[in-house]
Amino acid sequence: MRYDGWKETRLIDVIDINPRTPLRKGTLAKKVSMQDVAEFTRKIQSYEIAEFTSGSKFKNGDTLLARITPCLENGKTAYVDILEDNEIAFGSTEFIVLRAKEGITDSKFVYYLAISPEFRNIAIKSMTGSSGRQRVQSDVLVNTVIDLPPLEEQKRIANVLSAIDDKIELNNEINQTLEELAQTIFKRWFVDFEFPNENGEPYKSSGGKFVQSELGMIPEGWRSGTLGELIKISSGKRPLKKSKEKTEEFLIPLIGASSVMGYVKEVLYDEKILIIGRVGTHGVVQRYQKKCWPSDNTLVIKSSYYEYIYQLLKSIDYAQLNRGSTQPLITQTDVKNVKIIIPSKEVLEKYELLVGTLFNKAEKSLEENVSLSALRDTLLPKLMSGEIRVVDAEREVEVCLQKSS
Repeated sequence: MRYDGWKETRLIDVIDINPRTPLRKGTLAKKVSMQDVAEFTRKIQSYEIAEFTSGSKFKNGDTLLARITPCLENGKTAYVDILEDNEIAFGSTEFIVLRAKEGITDSKFVYYLAISPEFRNIAIKSMTGSSGRQRVQSDVLVNTVIDLPPLEEQKRIANVLSAIDDKIELNNEINQTLEELAQTIFKRWFVDFEFPNENGEPYKSSGGKFVQSELGMIPEGWRSGTLGELIKISSGKRPLKKSKEKTEEFLIPLIGASSVMGYVKEVLYDEKILIIGRVGTHGVVQRYQKKCWPSDNTLVIKSSYYEYIYQLLKSIDYAQLNRGSTQPLITQTDVKNVKIIIPSKEVLEKYELLVGTLFNKAEKSLEENVSLSALRDTLLPKLMSGEIRVVDAEREVEVCLQKSS
């Protein structure tokens, strides 16, 4: 059903695709690589300052759409808002730049159009090329016909969906702050030895006693040892059946060396575990406190001192443990033999309580983000097709955000 004011139009008539944007070669500018764009995440994650030689060029308000497999299928699309007024940045040649036409389209509406299932399916089906190097055909994209609502309605649609993404981004920022605070506490207590003594004073600064150890001077009552003394470690397993997409049957996340790589039916772990890569990817430490299935390219670690071990695992130089030739490989034994400082039980328990409280808050934010993402993904195609009216979506989002505040 098409509502009053909606019109059928070609994409090229309402959106500028790879528009001309001036940037001289040799200019130092912000550069966004494909790895700086996360899957189904509006915010650009990072950038570097580099000399422009070639690549896509863009400005604030533009949408970056990956045009190469598997980045497009995986949902790498971002909205540019990291620049100053009139600043031009550049990035991967594998980005398609989408820019709203003034007076015709809204910039954030363009972003949500680009991540909508119907638009993505058209782009994905247009891909041609050799296996593993397929790319979107631009001529198919520019001639794609869409139902476009009036500009004011575009803005209202974008505002509804943006309210959800704004809350998700705020939660992510809070979680990043909590993570940094936990790292700061870890360094202060276990590197600078300024943990609170029995009087609540910083141990080292208040004249706490130190003794010599294999790892240098450490507080009295502490000792040197190995990681294996505080952990239980095992390998993940290869599931019998898996799905790339989440379905009614396949709901349990299948955890790879660095991220969720699919879904399975069964549960392998339903407790607090830490996951690191065994083959290929090392150095990424993943926290899981719910049902999951770690894959066979991971190592699973359990400990009574979960938060302390989490920080230790993040600080390990995994290159020193590598036994692989064609690709990185670490073993359970190598991890268990890593030398560490083992604080007193009293200090460890205080740290677990303090930092555990921080990460409990972060975990609630992550759970909230899952619900918010699900709501956004449900509303998005309905708003883009006119199946649901904006006023109804606004009420639904308002109720959801009130519950989360």
